Amino acid sequence: MSKAIRIQQVGGPEVMRVEAVEVGSPGAGEARVRHQAVGVNFVDTYHRSGLYPLPLPSGLGVEAAGLVEAVGAGVASVRPGDRVAYAAGPGAYAEERLLPADRLVKLPAGVSSEQAAAAFLKGLTAHMLVTRVHAVKPGEPVVVTAAAGGVGQVLVQWLASIGARVIGVVGSAGKAELVRGLGAEAVLVLGTDDVPARVKALTGAGVPVVYDSVGAATFEASLDCLAPFGLMVTYGNASGPVPPVDTGLLSRKGSLSLCRPSVFHHIAARADLEGAAAALFALLAAGTIEVAVGGRWPLAQAADAHLALQSRATTGSLLLLP
Repeated sequence: MSKAIRIQQVGGPEVMRVEAVEVGSPGAGEARVRHQAVGVNFVDTYHRSGLYPLPLPSGLGVEAAGLVEAVGAGVASVRPGDRVAYAAGPGAYAEERLLPADRLVKLPAGVSSEQAAAAFLKGLTAHMLVTRVHAVKPGEPVVVTAAAGGVGQVLVQWLASIGARVIGVVGSAGKAELVRGLGAEAVLVLGTDDVPARVKALTGAGVPVVYDSVGAATFEASLDCLAPFGLMVTYGNASGPVPPVDTGLLSRKGSLSLCRPSVFHHIAARADLEGAAAALFALLAAGTIEVAVGGRWPLAQAADAHLALQSRATTGSLLLLP
């Protein structure tokens, strides 16, 4: 039996319960993984609250790192004892679970399980944003909201490694110095700075792309940071989902484009998963991207991790340790 966090209904963190679940032996194409570290992400809170509906009852958590314990028939890509990481469907808040083996990626020697669980989903998201959603060029100005958060920190460092001019947006003055240290050219504070005006002053005409994971609270201000024909990338809902958009607004604000990408579409093909993971691991191994862990909790205290994440007072990545 494995201990796992399960929900029987949607709601606040209080709906999360520790349950004993039968894992079983892996079937054809599957592997059983014992988790060493589990990543906590905003998408987990969306699943728990019902914003992103799941069939109930359900597990939570979409990324983890650990050891392969057993494999089923036809599996050649991993074997027992391999250190692996994954981003997959909900169920990572557990001591162990069964997974399709083709979702597992072997960890290189220089990347620990904690590093992998803290960086994998966030790093794959950053790779998607800077390569597939908008191919960022050296010298290009870019706005990143929630720049001190888990994805934000990885994204700022990745953009800086390309040579982009990163303008970070944070929720408090205390986070500004951290983001400057990650390579941002400028850092603006919500509620203190007039973000669109400052972005226009820094760039002249605005930026070609904004990466916004805050959602409702920053959506229109982020649009106002864009140069004509700029791209608004909304990829998170930390402050709540963006309301329905009048597409005429995009025309009035400068013939803008809007997209809402999902990292799970980005890595759906095995080759794309392997390519994105290799790019991330290379940057981690070189020290080009460093992942800060902003908090660790035992698996049974997953509700406390959700409360901390939703307080927006944390920086970096949060982990559960089974």
